Amino acid sequence: MPDHTPDPAHPHDHAHPHDHAHPHAQAHGHAHPHADAPPHGHAPAPTRSLRLGVAGPVGTGKSSLIALVCRELAHELALGVITNDIYTDEDARFLRSAGVLDPERIRAVETGACPHTAIRDDVTANLLAVEDLEEDFAPLDVVLVESGGDNLTATFSPALVDAQIFVLDVAGGGDVARKGGPGIGRADLLVVNKTDLAPYVGVDVTRMVADATAARDGRPVLALSRHDAASVEALKDWVRVMLAAHRAGAHVPQDPGPMAPHFHADEEHPAGGILHTHA
Repeated sequence: MPDHTPDPAHPHDHAHPHDHAHPHAQAHGHAHPHADAPPHGHAPAPTRSLRLGVAGPVGTGKSSLIALVCRELAHELALGVITNDIYTDEDARFLRSAGVLDPERIRAVETGACPHTAIRDDVTANLLAVEDLEEDFAPLDVVLVESGGDNLTATFSPALVDAQIFVLDVAGGGDVARKGGPGIGRADLLVVNKTDLAPYVGVDVTRMVADATAARDGRPVLALSRHDAASVEALKDWVRVMLAAHRAGAHVPQDPGPMAPHFHADEEHPAGGILHTHA
């Protein structure tokens, strides 16, 4: 496994009370007590969870990957999820309907703007959602933050997440991994997803993983299928290793770098849209 935070001082006033009794915390088979007793048979988790971002283009399987992590690890870790969509909570509803976590542990942020704005430029809405979730279900081990579906430029601010997974899928084309970009090149883990579909879309997974590894200067790449037990176990192990490094203070969140300039189409704009850049 790879070798593997600053918590922004972001106090905010909760206008609503938080009842920490949470009887529904038993829903997936274990309680989440506070500091008076260690959860899950290990030392108490810090109040500050590992915040794990999941980004990638539309349709690569980000929600399904999060559902897989929750289904596989909820029995040993206390988890929460924040999803991002522009005008809907559809991803959150998908995860709730999948039954992978207590529904109250899955919350939606409706960004109202291009999805990467809320995970990089102004992370306030997401940061508040994460902090509320951590307070309501303390102590949490991991909070997964799903970016709204975007393109190869999307990256999280290190002010929001401690580590990032960038997701590609074989159906997007075998050449996409070598096209690069900050997420492909510098996310903590690159997942090449849906490898079981490769024979049906004419993609050589071995070549795609080799291209991705070259683009990442040796940073970890995982070829994943939810139907392949070995790859699922490798994903679980990566999350465990990252969590251990976070707890030990051995992992420093990295900024993958600014997103590349990209075009926002707008029929009413004289040029047909706006070329958008991020500092």
